[in-house]
Amino acid sequence: MNDLIADFIRLALSEDVGEGDHTTQACIREEAQGTAHLIVKKEGILAGCKAAERIFRYVDPTIEMHVNIEDGVAVTSGDIAFTVTGKIRTLLQHERLVLNVMQRMSGIATETYRYVKAVEGTCCRILDTRKTSPCMRAFDKEAVRIGGAFNHRTGLFDMILIKDNHVDGAGGIEPAINRVNKYLRSLGKRLLIEIEVRNTDELRQVLNYGGVDRILLDNFSLKQTEEAVRLVRSYKGNYELESSGGITLKNALRYARTGVDFISIGALTHSVNALDMSLKICSL
Repeated sequence: MNDLIADFIRLALSEDVGEGDHTTQACIREEAQGTAHLIVKKEGILAGCKAAERIFRYVDPTIEMHVNIEDGVAVTSGDIAFTVTGKIRTLLQHERLVLNVMQRMSGIATETYRYVKAVEGTCCRILDTRKTSPCMRAFDKEAVRIGGAFNHRTGLFDMILIKDNHVDGAGGIEPAINRVNKYLRSLGKRLLIEIEVRNTDELRQVLNYGGVDRILLDNFSLKQTEEAVRLVRSYKGNYELESSGGITLKNALRYARTGVDFISIGALTHSVNALDMSLKICSL
């Protein structure tokens, strides 16, 4: 994952700087040094200071950064998250990438925190999904953790999730589960196996066949979820239950109180309201 982050920074800077930041090169002497503040302009949960430091130091390891507010702390307009000192050219060339990453991460952490608070007092845990921005998944998922929730899976490689298309493509629930377990045995792998069900009939099929660790209740209504929890708990198998689809801040607590173990929210990462902030040179 560290290599992917380095590749992302390299590509992002190449995309933005290209053959050179002509404005900065024209205005700022090469040897000029200065200090900049990262100023928060909206209330929320701060995230991305560590990412910012890595971006600044990617090209210039001599950059010095002092963090005033740690990731995960509530901030308000006017707060100074960190100060960074070094070549002004470096600060300005990295400014937009740092802001893009931090604003997105802070927006994700802020929304995640709202969901975590919404289900507070229950045993239900909030999860993210793979609905992340391409090549920014490491940052997106770190922001979810900073906001107090948990990562569902990193990608397609670290967990089995049998979705509706897999079930239909395999010819049904039993063939899909059977093929997954046979496949894992052939590789000598042990991965958590989750299967998505669309209705109570599919849920019963899974419970009768077994072979999975977690069941995802896809777009179940509140009443259907309550019935599903009762049904699953009546079986001998020890299955984790996850709800997903149609769950918002307004109804998250009601779903959590049904007894499901997890609620996964795609909106944590796919519909981000960035937390506004700016980087300002404050001294030369």
